[in-house]
Amino acid sequence: MPNMGSADQRKTVRLPRAAERVLAAPHIGAFTTVRPDGSVHTAPVRFTWDGPASLARVMTVDSRVKAQNIIANPGSRVSICQAPGYQWLTLEGIAAVLSDPARVDEGKRRYARRYLTPPPPVPGMVVIEIAVDRVMGLW
Repeated sequence: MPNMGSADQRKTVRLPRAAERVLAAPHIGAFTTVRPDGSVHTAPVRFTWDGPASLARVMTVDSRVKAQNIIANPGSRVSICQAPGYQWLTLEGIAAVLSDPARVDEGKRRYARRYLTPPPPVPGMVVIEIAVDRVMGLW
């Protein structure tokens, strides 16, 4: 797994309050990863935003295509786009698939806070952490 570094070693992304509000509402995002052959894979996901750490988190299972794409290409760039109504926001950065229980638990806690229910308990649960370094949007 790539070393994403500590928050103070990475670029910190600060968003306007309007963008933070968009990311706090329980919307679905489109998560794009790159397959080993270079083509893209996009899947709908629930995700969370941790502004102080500039991290987006996606809960998934280690056997899913999105996780396998990142594992096959450590340090790969990914994006999540959320488009509620006429607003949109895209977060881009470097992704890592983590199985550390503390990191997975933090991802579950944030997921439950945003979506008002915990993710389903399934074997092989991991968290994809995206060290966000670029944000685009209209909010």
